Amino acid sequence: MGQCGITSSKTVLVFLNLIFWFVIILLLVFVTEVVVVVLGYVYRAKVENEVDRSIQKVYKTYNGTNPDAASRAIDYVQRQLHCCGIHNYSDWENTDWFKETKNQSVPLSCCKETASSCNGSLAHPADLYAEGCEALVVKKLQEIMMHVIWAALAFAAIQLLGMLCASIVLCRRSRDPAYELLITGGTYA
Repeated sequence: MGQCGITSSKTVLVFLNLIFWFVIILLLVFVTEVVVVVLGYVYRAKVENEVDRSIQKVYKTYNGTNPDAASRAIDYVQRQLHCCGIHNYSDWENTDWFKETKNQSVPLSCCKETASSCNGSLAHPADLYAEGCEALVVKKLQEIMMHVIWAALAFAAIQLLGMLCASIVLCRRSRDPAYELLITGGTYA
């Protein structure tokens, strides 16, 4: 009889220890989500400064060759976001690539999709995207950050709801009587 009591109390202690560590892990995840939301909101405005600094550096290193990662990235961004240059297509005139090529043109990735005979020439600015890429990149990054913030808030809310429901179930469980035997017709069910 005593051995049975010791065994069941060890099981209860192991179970309580398991619940304790589960709650600690849940709280750590919750705190991490809250920190992500706060930092995302605080640093959302600083994205523009970082993008401006980075984009200036990348445009200076543009060389127009496909193997170069910076050149591929600029061409990709300009094609995907339908933009040209940092603020507009005239920004290309200040790059080393523009000065070295001496052909008075911007990269072909600046050409509008509707302009079939576009060669990037500054003589035909109607064929080029007029809007700069910096504002569009900042806008896209801020949209992504807002999605991350909302997702973290949603997970935190679901987690809080789960912890609340678990607490309610545990509180009600403690008030319920222990297991009861169902006796029907003199036999155990």
